[in-house]
Amino acid sequence: MEPVSETFTVDLRRLAVLRELRRRGSLARTAEALHLTPSAVSQQLAALSRELGVPLTEREGRGVRLTGQARVLLDHADLIAAQLERARADLAAYGEGGRGQVTIGCFSSGILGLLPGALSSLAERLPHLRVDVVEAEPPDLFTALDAGRLDIAVAVDFAATPPHTDRRHHRVDLLTDVLDLAVPAGHRLAGQPRVELRELATDPWIIGDARSCCGAVARSVCAAAGFTPDIRHAVNDWAALAALVEAGRGVALIPRLVRPLYAHRDLALLTTEGTPPSRNVFAAVRAGSEADPVLAAVREELLSAAASPAASGTRATPRT
Repeated sequence: MEPVSETFTVDLRRLAVLRELRRRGSLARTAEALHLTPSAVSQQLAALSRELGVPLTEREGRGVRLTGQARVLLDHADLIAAQLERARADLAAYGEGGRGQVTIGCFSSGILGLLPGALSSLAERLPHLRVDVVEAEPPDLFTALDAGRLDIAVAVDFAATPPHTDRRHHRVDLLTDVLDLAVPAGHRLAGQPRVELRELATDPWIIGDARSCCGAVARSVCAAAGFTPDIRHAVNDWAALAALVEAGRGVALIPRLVRPLYAHRDLALLTTEGTPPSRNVFAAVRAGSEADPVLAAVREELLSAAASPAASGTRATPRT
């Protein structure tokens, strides 16, 4: 290839494709995430490579891997994206705040237990702001955030979530959502003040899909207790899960964030020995956009909602 030009320019859309390839690891998964064909992804990467005059991918078996030049470029790409978001935030702050549109991506139980209070307060604070909500979980949640289809993401920490050190995002912890152990009312352990989670190792379990945050967290909690759960029912809907527990079909871990869905059910909620299992809930925006006055207002209302009694026994993250 030709040497890198001193005046080269970069197509930011192609750069976004390269960033997604780093996240997904394959052309096929990148294409699926970006709603493109694998051929279109390859063409975008090839065009970016010609634009810069350096190789960005190389063959590895039937797939591709990033070159050293690509990794160098991606370090700069994260900084470029963050700087553009800062420019967007500065422009928003210069004009009249509180107008326009914000789209929030959030996992299902967060929509139930966290967003209603936050959105009600936000509507009083910024009555001219349109807020749209999209149900989504990682990794698609953060693909949409990075692509600009979402402005703020509310998520749970688990394997599919970007790490705290990911420079593409500015994040703030909202709350610690405690998980209660739900068993049928007639269960042998019902009424016990505290139980060891491992005492239920031989029980049938009701757990969500492994790719979802609820399913992934439940599996990791059981693994930490020293057993692999006998999953009889794979259910992602919390109301349906509680109904199955009430019917005696198994035991489950249920977050306090969705307590309104099971408060009326005839089932027993048990506390586990030691530190109760929990999941960390946080909000994230694209790095550089945290100064946007509207996004700052959304973040503040999310923190207020997380600290309110309506969060059903969760533990709010202390503000700093």
